[in-house]
Amino acid sequence: MKQKNSHFSTSFFCMSLSGMVRHGILTLLLLTSITVLAQQQGVISGKVIDNSTRLSLPGATLRVNMGNRYTVSTQTGEYEFLGVPAGTYEVSINYLGYRSLVKTVTVAAGVNTKVDFELDYGDTQLGEVVVMGDRLRGQASALNQQKNNPNIANVISSDQVGRFPDANIGDALKRVPGIAMQNDQGEARDIIVRGLAPELNSVTLNGDRIPSAEGDNRRVQMDLIPADMVQAIVVNKTLTPDMDADAIGGSVDLITRASPNGQRISATLSGGYNPIREKALYTGGFVYGNRFANDAIGMILSGSYNNNDYGSDNIEATWVEDSHGNAYVRQQDIRRYDVQRIRRSVSGSFDFRLGDNHTLTAGAMYNWRDDLENRFRFRIDNINPTYDDSNPSVITGYTGRVGRELKGGASGKNKNTRLETQQVQNYSLRGDHLFGSSVDMDWAASYSTASEKKPNERYALFRSGGFPVSFNGDSRFPLYTVTSGDQMGLGFNEITEGHGFTRETEFGAKLNFRVPLSVVEDQKGRLRFGGRLRLKTKVRDDIAFEYEPLNESAFATLADVETVNFHRPLLIGDAFVPGRFITPQFLGGLNLSDATQFEEEAIPDDYLMENYDARESIYAGYLRWDQDLSNTFSVIIGARLEHTGLEYTGNVIEDEEDLLGSRTIRNSYTNIFPNISFKFTPTESFVFRGAFTTALARPNYYALAPYLSVIPGSDAEIYAGNPDLNATYAYNGDLMIENYFKSVGLISGGVFYKRLNDFIYTFVDQQYTAQKFAADFPAENNPIAPGETWQFTQMRNGSTVDLYGFEVAFQRQLDFLPGKFLRGLGIYANYTFVASNAKGVTDEDGNERNDISLPGTVPHMLNGSISWEDSRFSIRASAHYTAAYLDELAATRFDDAHYDRQFFLDANAAYKIQRNLRIFAEANNLTNQPLRYYQGIRSRTMQAEYYRPRFNLGIKLDL
Repeated sequence: MKQKNSHFSTSFFCMSLSGMVRHGILTLLLLTSITVLAQQQGVISGKVIDNSTRLSLPGATLRVNMGNRYTVSTQTGEYEFLGVPAGTYEVSINYLGYRSLVKTVTVAAGVNTKVDFELDYGDTQLGEVVVMGDRLRGQASALNQQKNNPNIANVISSDQVGRFPDANIGDALKRVPGIAMQNDQGEARDIIVRGLAPELNSVTLNGDRIPSAEGDNRRVQMDLIPADMVQAIVVNKTLTPDMDADAIGGSVDLITRASPNGQRISATLSGGYNPIREKALYTGGFVYGNRFANDAIGMILSGSYNNNDYGSDNIEATWVEDSHGNAYVRQQDIRRYDVQRIRRSVSGSFDFRLGDNHTLTAGAMYNWRDDLENRFRFRIDNINPTYDDSNPSVITGYTGRVGRELKGGASGKNKNTRLETQQVQNYSLRGDHLFGSSVDMDWAASYSTASEKKPNERYALFRSGGFPVSFNGDSRFPLYTVTSGDQMGLGFNEITEGHGFTRETEFGAKLNFRVPLSVVEDQKGRLRFGGRLRLKTKVRDDIAFEYEPLNESAFATLADVETVNFHRPLLIGDAFVPGRFITPQFLGGLNLSDATQFEEEAIPDDYLMENYDARESIYAGYLRWDQDLSNTFSVIIGARLEHTGLEYTGNVIEDEEDLLGSRTIRNSYTNIFPNISFKFTPTESFVFRGAFTTALARPNYYALAPYLSVIPGSDAEIYAGNPDLNATYAYNGDLMIENYFKSVGLISGGVFYKRLNDFIYTFVDQQYTAQKFAADFPAENNPIAPGETWQFTQMRNGSTVDLYGFEVAFQRQLDFLPGKFLRGLGIYANYTFVASNAKGVTDEDGNERNDISLPGTVPHMLNGSISWEDSRFSIRASAHYTAAYLDELAATRFDDAHYDRQFFLDANAAYKIQRNLRIFAEANNLTNQPLRYYQGIRSRTMQAEYYRPRFNLGIKLDL
């Protein structure tokens, strides 16, 4: 089956490969000539470290006094100058917030001359030494990396993360300009970059893509990884040709801790309080690193543990509109969640220096989260209005069905809760090699896996219909109240148990070369080229059963089982009382496998359509040329070629539960991604950047799965996957201006524009005919009789999206103000505006919808914080605001789901007891900000979930 939007066919890909082979031969000849020339040259290399803390300093600018020759230190503080002619030179180093340093170096032909730089922090202004505190050192590290990054990016150092009260990576990322986070149970989970939904962004670990533990999409759950497990977070908002192309909004790279320059020991221990359930919060962490064998071997080990026992109070509503234009709630929930999340994370990195020119690095990270949850759900559904006899358009009352459901699990490992275990693992091996004095090569191989297991997930529902109910008339906080009837007499409906399993794996390998190549005299030039392989698998294999008790009298009504009564109102208001439910212990203790007590029956409609198997293979090659045209102006020109092969299998189902077979679809497409960017630095502190880049976003796994579910009868519905979905391809334009302050600060502003082709949305056709089915599924039996119309739902490609916006940021220590107190103040603020217009979206009748924005486009994002710090004490208040935005397109504007605006206020403080020991206190969500969705218009609440603030107190040792 041919991919309709393939920018180049598979045959063209083969031609491209043969062309790349020819170019490879020419490249080898070029490398040979460079190697001969390099025999008269040498190398200068070494490391840049903080003289006080002995920690590496990434992002330092080093220059040798030979034309415009410079380089930038890596994440591990290492640097190198290739192809330096034999002779004596001066090497200077510049780093924001640190004193400059110059060293004299003598280079011999064919020799790698090692020169390390140990910098002292502080700067001399007007004869006075300004000394940085711990927070400013972290800020200096981040800003130096950001300043010298070849593309438009934001960088957060581990020290900066520690200065905010953020427990996981997602909470730390929401401080970055242009970043918004979608929350789950009060914790930041899914990332939105510059208004683009999580599926349009990528998350990597040391450059390797992190697989997703979720069953149907490519989202990486950012709340899975503790914030203290990384050394830095780099948010790349533009791409270079050597980076994977699947990041339209941006690529978030999590940089793990590297081996230190000497022994390092760090430990954290804290305890907290969650008022919503009056439960405790525990956190612990450690870091140990050292070097051995005359510094030839380095290692760092780290671990983290977090136990958060809390919950949430929730209401949900589904709105419909009758033929008279009356909007009313068709289904309403009152929900109480009791949640415990236990995170464990361990990582290790080892490097082996095989001489001056060769290094091997091995790394591993393992994250494991147990999410234990009980949900107590009071639901009134099947709500039908009654109308005034004299005026049939006026609603006078309602009747509905009442149900009380517990979500829990088996006893034992599940602890009578729904247990969701997610694991993410990454193992990597990397080699860095220098051949002669001019050829740099690195290679890497990695294996990553993410899995989600939900064993013995149980539900128990008691439900009866025909209750008269009254509505409170408040669309913001909708509530139906049962006016008569015995809710303890609710009849037994069902007990179910499900087992869920999802696993995604990715094997990756890459090979990169870097050689000097300049066409401008006395200017730096570098040619980079390489290849990339990614082999991915994804499988979801769920199953569920229903259990009918043989002793019907023991489960006849809710009054016949063990119950618990939640009489305390939810945070939403005094009228929202959950009431009585079956206890988790009773449900968990049932022996459902005992055939003398329960009759088991599979529930295929719960899992047959959901299960699928996916295989993807991605082959890539790139060419990147960095050239300085003058001392102030540089460009990057290049392109990337990616070929994607797909093999997907999905089920064919009739009447939701009859498995007729499976469908397997194979597909492939090839894309070329041209790229050009430039950087203009007229002064040491001023940077002007621009970029034109291309990128893509592959469809979600489940959207591509070729399942087909036919549901005949009165509903007459068809649900289908779409293996012919085109990947979304984007053209991006970016401009950014940055001015860096010597006293460690930044003011910046930029604009961006994106044109997305073939974006993906949910398509609903209410007039689906036999002719349409025959055209879409020619190999399947046609279930639609001539003249009939069914409802058809499938993910489809829209036409185009135009997205544009701007962002501004400011951060600075106010050290220019008079007096010690005022000079201790610091400000951090940023604002982002985004707008979009999507074309090609049709409604349920096939008419194109106008004035539609791309789901996930957050129009306004604002971060701000004010801090004060001296040599011992620091305190910070932080605010985060996102405006309301469209989250999910439905068949009609009435049913569109919107994510409501949010405003968070957090605070934290720390006191240094002695040089290496400090205590800290944190408070999150002081505004008690709920998660809220609304349907169509803001006044119609779909969901409102409250969490209350969270408090934490701890101690940190850092040697």
